[in-house]
Amino acid sequence: MEGTFWAILPPIIAIGLALITKEVYFSLLLGIFTGAMFYTQGNLFGALETIFNIIGAKVSDNMCIIIFLILLGMIVALVNKSGASAAYGNWASKSIKSQKGASLATIALGVLIFVDDYFNCLTVGTVMSPVTDKYKITRAKLAYIIDATAAPVCIIAPVSSWAAAVSSSLPEGSGIEGFSLFLRTIPYNLYAWLTLIMLVFMVLTNLDFSKMGKYIKEHENKEEILTKTTETIVSAKGKVMDLLIPIISLIVFCILAMLYTGGFFEGGVSIIDGFANCSSALSLVLGAVATLIVTAILYVPRKIASFKDFSASLVEGFKAMVPAILILTFAWTLSGVCSEEYLNLGGYVSGVVSEHMAMEIILPALFYLIALGLAFATGTSWGTFAILIPITVAVFGSMSEMMVMTIAAVLAGAVCGDHISPISDTTIMSSTGAQVNHIDHVSTQIPYAMLVSLCCVIGYIIGGVTNSGWIALISGIVLLLAILTVIKHRKASAK
Repeated sequence: MEGTFWAILPPIIAIGLALITKEVYFSLLLGIFTGAMFYTQGNLFGALETIFNIIGAKVSDNMCIIIFLILLGMIVALVNKSGASAAYGNWASKSIKSQKGASLATIALGVLIFVDDYFNCLTVGTVMSPVTDKYKITRAKLAYIIDATAAPVCIIAPVSSWAAAVSSSLPEGSGIEGFSLFLRTIPYNLYAWLTLIMLVFMVLTNLDFSKMGKYIKEHENKEEILTKTTETIVSAKGKVMDLLIPIISLIVFCILAMLYTGGFFEGGVSIIDGFANCSSALSLVLGAVATLIVTAILYVPRKIASFKDFSASLVEGFKAMVPAILILTFAWTLSGVCSEEYLNLGGYVSGVVSEHMAMEIILPALFYLIALGLAFATGTSWGTFAILIPITVAVFGSMSEMMVMTIAAVLAGAVCGDHISPISDTTIMSSTGAQVNHIDHVSTQIPYAMLVSLCCVIGYIIGGVTNSGWIALISGIVLLLAILTVIKHRKASAK
């Protein structure tokens, strides 16, 4: 069943069941088990052996990400326990006077933290939730803002772990410089730009619709049940700087660590090559360790947190990340079952793509839809990059406007699929950061993402016809704003 239509059924089962039952763990496990049974042709013991082999390999390969999440959980718990989050909330309450201001501040912080989407999701949720709670912004809306300013921002930020992932996806011997190609795709990444434009438009016009609108109406006058227990603050000494310094330290140390692992400090390596060649996962761990040390030096001598409280926060932070790590482990395992070594979902997609290459003008839109579907099914945009970018390069052969636009469409579609997939790590992290039910977050943001996606497809079709990525971008923006304006007027007239 490898490389056939059957390869796509396990993720479809997992995603469909998760959306229906709202039980993520069981749904992922059933999808994993189904895929393993397909691979072993119904051999139960072989399937179990396959599952545990994949879990072992995936946990080993992603150990740095797991460690980073644990360290980040520790930092978050320590900041909360110190009272720094409450101090920031009090300060923000004096500066932010409205729901609109709280939403815009959340968006600004999400855009500011562009280094990595994991860091973005957890940090923005922790910092801004006290402020958004005060102005009655629902946790589902907060999760959407976090998710919409995570991957969509990282994919258009030259200094990010995502830039390195894209650059490394080019096949060897292509003769194309990866980072330069990534820079050229930035203005043509319609999903990223349109998502940010839509987010700002909805905040400024106070527009919510579809499932998000219904969710907000149901929860606007009642306190939401959070998915994890809020830590008790044990210190009233925390100040705003005790929150800002750890966040700024994490950004600075992560960037420095990326340059370090990319060989920049060894000499003879440019900053661009340093970011392109870095180990993003290891860099995040090194940055988090350095930040934890800085936080300890900042808190303990000033008695904002005692050494005992500091140690207790490490355990609390670890516990807080366990549910997210468990979901990520299952999501990685499902992705592994669908990988080239097992069911080879990518091989099936490659075969389908190669059979539909007749009309070059529709390739950007076609690749966008394929990338969206593949990322949605597997929960990984980086894996989608690795599968589809080499195919795109092989189709066009050399750098051209159409090739750049098509690769941008691959990146855009992968981010969209990653954005809405229940088994995506960034989606999981966003619901974790906002402390909202995971499936509530997924179901409320899908209509928003699909509206943006429709505009992207039409924009890429126009771009393919005109052979211009800029025209594709302008077309997508005009169409999106027109649709949102119509929705706004219809809602106003219905009142």
